[in-house]
Amino acid sequence: MASHGVRGRSGGRPTLEEVAARAGVGRGTVSRVINGSPRVSDATRAAVQAAVAELGYVPNTAARALAANRTDAIALVVPEPETRFFAEPYFSDMLRGVGAELADTQMQLLLIFAGNDRERRRLAEYLAAHRVDGVLLVSVHADDPLPELLSQLEIPAVVSGPRSATETLTSVDSDNYGGARAAVEHLLGRGRTRVAHITGRLDVYGARRRVDGYRDALRAAGHEVDELLIESGDFTEEGGRKAMSALLSRRPDLDAVFAGSDVTAAGARQVLRESGLRIPDDVALVGYDDSAIARHMDPPLTSVRQPIDNMGRAMIDLLLTEISDRRPVGPGRGERRHAVLPTELVVRASS
Repeated sequence: MASHGVRGRSGGRPTLEEVAARAGVGRGTVSRVINGSPRVSDATRAAVQAAVAELGYVPNTAARALAANRTDAIALVVPEPETRFFAEPYFSDMLRGVGAELADTQMQLLLIFAGNDRERRRLAEYLAAHRVDGVLLVSVHADDPLPELLSQLEIPAVVSGPRSATETLTSVDSDNYGGARAAVEHLLGRGRTRVAHITGRLDVYGARRRVDGYRDALRAAGHEVDELLIESGDFTEEGGRKAMSALLSRRPDLDAVFAGSDVTAAGARQVLRESGLRIPDDVALVGYDDSAIARHMDPPLTSVRQPIDNMGRAMIDLLLTEISDRRPVGPGRGERRHAVLPTELVVRASS
């Protein structure tokens, strides 16, 4: 039986070079389009896709990956215990955004937990074998060794939330400082004068920026910062309960609480109610993340909305660009790129 497959000029299957010639672009541009890089204009992408369709070009994924030393896989690394990943909506929202942005590419996504020393050692061995083309790091703490390991291995990486103001990896974050200021300004605008803050883990840069926003909002309104109204938390519900109990023991006259996350606010709410305090009549309550927890709480929780889904998408865009360009970003290897997405205060009945 005669074959009806499209043949290139060489008589074999159409090649990448023939697609580039038909589209009027370079070979590298065709490769970027095929690999789903965002650094291609819509017009160029359409021209390449038309050439691919006309010639019947089918990428040889295995051969391409082998020739380019590629695996066509990305790791989403979470240096936290699995229990926290599944308990906090932040992570599932981030995963949804990442997955949605990868859907139209040929990349596979691997979810890897590295919440203890054993898992970290295993991850280090896995990464040293270069079994992934790039890494997304979520929930990184200040002393985490993983970013340095990625830099040493020259693996493209993007971190969700920088570790400090001098982050050496490409990062995507939300405006933690502005979000916290908006929350506190809202509470002050409602006539609250003794606003407490339950922080997140202070080895997380974003949590420290929220503390900065809390302090500056108070000062800007002419209020002194009362250190007795600040209690460390850890973004968890149990942490919210413990912190709220500590705050009430020190300052039982507080009239508002800004919590470091919606999950933390849920724990604080339990203690407030057990103490006979009404929300918002006696104590106004504001959370952070605007997760489903906020919408379903009684009363519904005022919360700072992070564009977590869009943060995941932005992380993929930046990582695919680095992978496509074969240019990891880090100390001495390229320009650092930092995206900061805006937050929004969503006002509900709790405040």
